[in-house]
Amino acid sequence: MPSYHASAQAALEPAPSRKKAGIAKANVSKSIPAGAGAVGVPVGVDGDVPTELGLDRAALAAAGFEGKIGQTLIVPRTGRAALVAIGIGPRDELNATSLRDAAAAFARAAQRHGHIATLLPAGNGLAPEAAAQAIVEGALLARYRYSPLKHRPEHEPPLDELTLVGGSDPAAALEDGILRGLTTTRAGELARDLANAPATLLTARRMADIAKGLAKDGGLDITIFDEKELLELGCGGLLGVNAGSDEPPRLIKLTYQPKITKGTSTTPVGHVALIGKGIMYDSGGISLKPNDLVHATMKVDMTGAAAILSAMSALRALGCNTAVTGYLMCTDNMPSGKAMKLGDVLTIRGGKTVEVLNTDAEGRLVMADGLVMATEQKPKPDAIVDIATLTGACQRALGKARGGVMGNNQALVDQLRCAGDRTDETLWQLPLDRRYRNELDSEIADIKNIGGEDAGAITAALFLEEFVGGLPWAHIDIAGTAQINADDSWRTKGATGFGARLLIDFLMEFSPPSRSTH
Repeated sequence: MPSYHASAQAALEPAPSRKKAGIAKANVSKSIPAGAGAVGVPVGVDGDVPTELGLDRAALAAAGFEGKIGQTLIVPRTGRAALVAIGIGPRDELNATSLRDAAAAFARAAQRHGHIATLLPAGNGLAPEAAAQAIVEGALLARYRYSPLKHRPEHEPPLDELTLVGGSDPAAALEDGILRGLTTTRAGELARDLANAPATLLTARRMADIAKGLAKDGGLDITIFDEKELLELGCGGLLGVNAGSDEPPRLIKLTYQPKITKGTSTTPVGHVALIGKGIMYDSGGISLKPNDLVHATMKVDMTGAAAILSAMSALRALGCNTAVTGYLMCTDNMPSGKAMKLGDVLTIRGGKTVEVLNTDAEGRLVMADGLVMATEQKPKPDAIVDIATLTGACQRALGKARGGVMGNNQALVDQLRCAGDRTDETLWQLPLDRRYRNELDSEIADIKNIGGEDAGAITAALFLEEFVGGLPWAHIDIAGTAQINADDSWRTKGATGFGARLLIDFLMEFSPPSRSTH
C-alpha cells in the first residue's frame, strides 16, 4: 500500500538540517495487528454492542457512553492494546461524514499511540471504498500538526500507521478506499501546511518554487509569470496590489490533462478553470487592518490558491478525467510609499478599469486578472470556479462552519454544493442579487472595487462576475472556514485546508453545465 508523505512540511523547512517529515501508512488486516497501541470498536446508539469490547450496553451507559457520534470511551487492558469504544450514532443513519467524524474522535482519543487500528462498523450500508476513505481522512486529518518550526516535538507522537480490520469486506475494495483517502488527505494537509506557514517563509516566489516540485510529481504543466511578464500581460490588478510590497508577485498557471490511453476513444469529460486568491500576507495596504490579532491570521489569505494547488497535485494519482487549468494569483498586500492608494484606477487584463476605494478589498483585484485569462483560453472552459478568503461579510453571515457559494449557473453551483456535502466542506448558496450591482458603479472608471456597507459578500461576487465573460461561473468564499481557533473533529486548530478535498471531489465528478445563466 502506498504511504502518505507530508511533502509540504519538508518543502517549507527553514533550514536544510531539519529532519524530514514523517510518514503515515494505512493498511488492511483481517485481524488486530500486534503493534497497535489502541483499537477502535464502533458502537452505535442502537443495535448490539460488539463482543470485542467486552462490555454491555448497561456498562457503557454507566460510564456515560451512549454511542453518539464523537463520543469515545477508553477501556484499558493489562499487557494488551487499549480498546476505544467509538460512537457512530444511529446505525441506519451512518454515512461518510459521520464515519469521518467518528474516526477523528478515535484518533484524538488514542493520541498517545503512533499505531492505531479500528474495526469497521458491521452492516453500515456504506460501500467498503467509501468507508475506508472516510476513516483514513478522519483519523489522519485529526492528528495533523504543523510542526516544522517547533524546536521540540509535540507531546503526543505522530500517527505513523493506521490499520483497518476488515472483517467480511473485500480487501481490494478497502485498499482502493485507503489509497484514495491517503491521496485526498495528502491534499488537505498540503493546503494546511501552506496556509500555516509564516508569510516571511512562504512568499509568492517560494509558492512558485513549491508549485514547480508538486507539478513535476503530479504530472502537471506549469508556467510562472514574473513581474515583467505580468506587465506585458496587462495584469494591472495583481501588479497594483503588489505595488507596496518588497516581494515581487507571481502568477502560477497549472495545467492538468487527463491521461488518454493510446488506441482508445477516451476523452476528457470537460474542462474547468480554477482561480485562487493567493494573498500571501494581507496587511490591508493603505486601508490598514485594525491593530489586533487579526494581523496574525492574515498569512492564511492565500488559502484559495493553496486549495487549488493541493487539489491539482492529486488529480493524476486519482485518475481524474476532467481537464483543469489553475491560476494562482500570488502577492503580498503591504503599505509603503509605493503602495496602491485610495482613488487609484487600475486597468485589469482585457482593459476594464477599476477605481480602488478600499485597498483591503484587494483579493477581487488580483482574481479579476485570473478570471479574464481563464476566459481567453481556447477552447473556452466549460466552467470557471474561483475560491478565495474574500469577505468578512461572508464569515459574519455563515460563521466558520460553512463557506459561501454564488454563481451565474445553478447546475454548476449545485455540483459544488454536492461536493461540499460529500467531503463535509459544506457550502451555503447566497443569492447573486443583481439589484446591488449599481453600488459598484464608478464616476471615473468602469467599476469600483467595493459596494455599500451591506451585502458585502454579494457585491464582491458581483464584481468578480464582471470578468467571466458570461461563461458558467461559481465563486466560493471561504473567509470563515479557512481557519479555526480550536480542534473540531477532523479539523485541527489553525488552517483547515478547506477547499482542497472539495475541489478534488468536484473535479472527479464534474459534468459540463449548459451555458445558460440566470
